[in-house]
Amino acid sequence: MTVQSMTGFARAEGMAAGCRFVWELRSVNGKGLDIRLRLPSGYEGLESAVRTRLSHHLARGNLQVSLSLSMSENRVEAVINEDALAAVLALRTRLGPEVIATGPMSLDSFLSIRGLVEFREAEEGPDIISERNAALLDGLDLAAKSLVAMRQTEGQALKTVLLGHVETIERLARTVEADPSRQPEEIARKLAGQIAALIQTGASLDRERLHAEAALLATKADLREEIDRLIAHGQAARDLLSVGGPVGRKLDFLAQEFNRESNTICSKSNSAAVTAAGIELKVVIDQFREQVQNLE
Repeated sequence: MTVQSMTGFARAEGMAAGCRFVWELRSVNGKGLDIRLRLPSGYEGLESAVRTRLSHHLARGNLQVSLSLSMSENRVEAVINEDALAAVLALRTRLGPEVIATGPMSLDSFLSIRGLVEFREAEEGPDIISERNAALLDGLDLAAKSLVAMRQTEGQALKTVLLGHVETIERLARTVEADPSRQPEEIARKLAGQIAALIQTGASLDRERLHAEAALLATKADLREEIDRLIAHGQAARDLLSVGGPVGRKLDFLAQEFNRESNTICSKSNSAAVTAAGIELKVVIDQFREQVQNLE
């Protein structure tokens, strides 16, 4: 499977039982799959089937779906008003030989009698309606597949961008790891200097307590766990992007974890270089998360 963007547009048109149709689908970001339909009057019965079909193709996104119809041919039928016809024939009979002698009534004569013949749009039988609905849903499937293809193309582009961000995050994590300030020896040297300065003030200080506090500070200043988690989260992001499918929410969670580790690095930093790397991490992570919002 490939990753998908949640933005895209698709259009499909065709013929269905004497009717020309056009489907248009527009998709933007969304927390779930939110489908908004605009169907012609009389086709509300298709709504459930439309939603079911679309849910087979898409998992997330705000989707606007519209269907336009135009009849390719006008089917008109003539309907005789039986009551009016019976009344005309009864009148003809009652008037007797004078009227009959004029000969049979012509079609023009029938049509000239108001209300005797009505012309209206032919009613469609259930077979035609079923055939048309099936063709409309097949057209919807084509539009949905086209939309998925567009979203996948954009998703591949986003995947490249996101992998670049992950690579930058891993590089910055290794920069922090390699900084001399986080080496145990350097941490111990700085703490020893601070303790010596306090002792030289002549203040009454408990040496054992000072060393215990120094050991605690040294432990808190160690960034090993944060660096390891950043690297692990980076690999998890790579795996998700490799597997594909609807991974947007999982990647958004990883973005939160990235941000948490970068905040901790900044708060624990005891050097300008590590702080600078931590700030750059936060910038890249924000960019990562912003792009993730576009993924299904």
